[in-house]
Amino acid sequence: MDARLGDVIDDFCVKCRRLTNHSVVSLLNGAAAKVRCRTCYSDHDYRNEQAPPSKKDLKKAELFNAVLLGVAPPPAAPEEAADGVGSKKSAKKPGKPAEA
Repeated sequence: MDARLGDVIDDFCVKCRRLTNHSVVSLLNGAAAKVRCRTCYSDHDYRNEQAPPSKKDLKKAELFNAVLLGVAPPPAAPEEAADGVGSKKSAKKPGKPAEA
């Protein structure tokens, strides 16, 4: 169902910081583009009832990614050790004769 100017819909108000009733102020392709909060009368883009991410969560994610970039990956094991050739297990043990 297409929205009409003046229709009342629910949306997240950034100023009130909660989900409130809004009036449709502007339409774009039959859908609400701008809305006006019926509690504080502020106009903003229609957010599809989604709250924006908090600045604290964005900062935490940024710091976490910075830490991950700073951590060096573990050194790659040589292919010989992966095949079992030249590994410590096949090394000659003292006191036992070497195999031919």
